[in-house]
Amino acid sequence: MTSPDAYDLLEKEAVDLAISDMRMPVMDGAVFLAHVRARWPDTIRLLLTGYADMQSTIDAINRGEIFRYITKPWNDNDIVLVVKQALERKALEAEKKRLEALTLRQNEELKSLNASLEIKVDERTIDLRKAHASLLSVNDKLKTNFLTSIKVFSNVIEMRGGKLVGHSRRVADLSRKIAKKLNLDSKETQEIFVASLLADIGKIGFSDELLATPVSQMNGEQLGQFHKHTLRAEQLLMPLQDLQGSAKIIRAQHERFDGRGFPDGLEGENIPIGARILSLSSDYDNLQNGSLLQKRMHAEDAQALIIRGAGNRYDEKVVAAFKQIISNKTDEIDDQEISTAQIQPGMILSADVISKEGMLLLPTDYVLDQHVIDKLRLFEHPAGSKLVIRVHSNRRK
Repeated sequence: MTSPDAYDLLEKEAVDLAISDMRMPVMDGAVFLAHVRARWPDTIRLLLTGYADMQSTIDAINRGEIFRYITKPWNDNDIVLVVKQALERKALEAEKKRLEALTLRQNEELKSLNASLEIKVDERTIDLRKAHASLLSVNDKLKTNFLTSIKVFSNVIEMRGGKLVGHSRRVADLSRKIAKKLNLDSKETQEIFVASLLADIGKIGFSDELLATPVSQMNGEQLGQFHKHTLRAEQLLMPLQDLQGSAKIIRAQHERFDGRGFPDGLEGENIPIGARILSLSSDYDNLQNGSLLQKRMHAEDAQALIIRGAGNRYDEKVVAAFKQIISNKTDEIDDQEISTAQIQPGMILSADVISKEGMLLLPTDYVLDQHVIDKLRLFEHPAGSKLVIRVHSNRRK
């Protein structure tokens, strides 16, 4: 469909979501979606783009003209999931607005009630509490959908393959465990988890050669590009107010406890605690996948190297928490691994479901229903490999 045809359709019908390719006749996709935003701001906008158009895409994101971009070539399942989540988010936001309006209206009605009408006040109070509970429920769903969107975007980064596959999820999992071991509050733990998932977002424009080169083997020019990836990530996340805490963590992820890191040369506790955790978690995984040194290290050797870095490269408190975790001094496990044949509706995932290729299929805390269960079983059969399904032992909905 050409841009004029699309405009005609938007004039005639309400459209929830518009998808455009960057390379379009008459005008490019970014310009088209900018017009859509100006005329129909409530329409969600997605952009299909290749790596050659990345700077234009980043500019479009920063101007707020697109909700998300999808790199070419894409996986059909991934694009369907992105579209589904975008539409679900729009529906949840509409429901939230409706409930907020309902709450405001009921508050006004409550003010007009006569003090002597105690029974009526009680009835309205009950209704108000129900509306408030519904609003909280919608907010919880929005938070869950937001985190799932972060995981999907992290998945898009990992589509570059190689050493990136699975890296962000492993780092995020370890970072969250360390944060909990240090008794950080839930908001700070969430920021650290999100930062870990998006820690490599600034590398999205790196060449395949640079991505494959261990840091210890990079030449001067390559190191110059590598040292800028945290600043680029912070710039990409700048328009997203809810991610500013995570953006600060990502910027400081290569700072050292002894002050010899980059980009700002921060020292000791001047480095955000989230960055101190992310630095250790990321290095631990990168030592094993060959991103830091030319030779991959076994887990035990990587652990020993991390522990030796306490007090200079890493915060001693963070290293102590890491040692507790690798020594299996963890909280009691409340989940179990089951096969797809054993899944029942109402079960709640205790870990992400990942395909053999390392792609996210379903996020943690997803409530399984029969439709999704059937899809998992169908996906597993042609793939020729078993999916790892972990569910909470005593939780159902």
